[in-house]
Amino acid sequence: MEKITSKEQFDVTIQSSQLTVAVFKADWCSDCKYIDPFMPEVEEQFSQQLTLVEVDVEQVGTVSQEQNIMGIPSFVAYTEGKELVRFVNKLRKSREEIEGFLKTALDVYKSIQK
Repeated sequence: MEKITSKEQFDVTIQSSQLTVAVFKADWCSDCKYIDPFMPEVEEQFSQQLTLVEVDVEQVGTVSQEQNIMGIPSFVAYTEGKELVRFVNKLRKSREEIEGFLKTALDVYKSIQK
């Protein structure tokens, strides 16, 4: 998963016409560490359909504020600079929930491509 290291890089990345999902995380977040072991497999599973990028809320703080990220990990899907859908709550996220969100994001993306 590509790591976003600046606001400028984030802004360019979400401008893509492809579906891009930003995963907002932090090193100190235990729920973020919980998803780390299975995220490479999830990324591989969806690699032909979308791009996953990681945004460290501590390193690129203004982005998380601008995107109204209140809890982590958070997943936000974008295309052409517009937010399509987000998966944000205060609960730990399971692999199944993340995969379900990515499928929903794909459905939304496909619906606006017609």
